[in-house]
Amino acid sequence: MNITHLFFNGYGQFIWPAFFFTFLICFSYYLSTKKELEKQEKIFSREYKQTQNIKIENLKKKGTTKEALLVN
Repeated sequence: MNITHLFFNGYGQFIWPAFFFTFLICFSYYLSTKKELEKQEKIFSREYKQTQNIKIENLKKKGTTKEALLVN
């Protein structure tokens, strides 16, 4: 491999910093998106768990009223 390909015929001093800057920005966007996704997953699971518990409690109450009606 010819070393001049790494220098891009003298333009390497402009290309490599731009490449690293772009990579750094994309990686920071990835990390911030991942962090936000984990935060939203926690909020969703917390809310879903609460609604699921309420539904189960409501179903238990409905089941006892049906049993009471069947006995009478």
